[in-house]
Amino acid sequence: METYFSISDFKSKNKTIVTIGTFDGVHIGHKSILQKVLQASKNTNYESVVLSFFPHPRMVLNSDSDVKLLNTIDEKSILLKNLGLQHLIIHRFDTDFANLSAEEFVSHYLVKKLNIHKIIIGHDHRFGKNRTANIDDLILFGKKYNFEVAQISAKEIEQVAVSSTKIRQALFEGNIALAKKYLGYDYFMTGKVIKGKQLGRTIGFPTANIEITEKYKLVPENGVYIVSSFLNNQTVFGMMNIGYNPTFQEKKLSIEIHFLDFEADLYDQIIQISVLELIRKEQKFEGIDNLKAQLQKDKITTSAFIRIQNQKITFS
Repeated sequence: METYFSISDFKSKNKTIVTIGTFDGVHIGHKSILQKVLQASKNTNYESVVLSFFPHPRMVLNSDSDVKLLNTIDEKSILLKNLGLQHLIIHRFDTDFANLSAEEFVSHYLVKKLNIHKIIIGHDHRFGKNRTANIDDLILFGKKYNFEVAQISAKEIEQVAVSSTKIRQALFEGNIALAKKYLGYDYFMTGKVIKGKQLGRTIGFPTANIEITEKYKLVPENGVYIVSSFLNNQTVFGMMNIGYNPTFQEKKLSIEIHFLDFEADLYDQIIQISVLELIRKEQKFEGIDNLKAQLQKDKITTSAFIRIQNQKITFS
């Protein structure tokens, strides 16, 4: 899959099958649309194109918005590539772009730049300055500029009653199972292993400290989670703590992972962490001994979870 950071960078003499959206999370609802794009591309031998935007429009149009996103740009690219799409355009969304009239957007970008043959879009899609144009306007533009418009009906979307907003809320509440149900995969975070204060080593639970540079990336609710990562060509499980380490009276949010049965120097490596289950919410303990006792219980819970997962793999 080719990735472009401006619509103007896309060049193709072939016609295209296009869909438009932020596609944050690339969840099961998105996939129902994207599969239609892939099928139309296969049927026509035209190229499949996903047109997305960054920053998220809400970040630009609503200055008070602190929306957190389910995917970084790189994570979204990986998810879309795995589906088999040919082109991803992540166009910069700014006030100039937001102020384009609907017809300017269609004629200049969809028709001239993308050489569009067909657009597949949700029935409730709105576009153009102040989002005043709707699917009916798009159909009229299609007739004028000679491209097809296929809309995803309300019934089809309701059959997959999911949205990025619902997934964000589930993660903010620590409801990992619900987030996975809507996403269709384990929620994951990507970050660099950095040196921390190494407090975990002093109590027998050394941790890898993860730094996520993209501040817009959603981090789940503070607490202790069971996680997995693919390290040194193997799947490794661990316990991840998200929070402020109240027992140690830390003031900075940290993401720390104690990997089970794994020892290696991970400093400066970029690793991907899949969040599997919430064990407990963040809490303050009266003394280090109480903290260590709870961590031992968390380790037992994690080990039991791993055994169940391995059994499922064995019998599947």
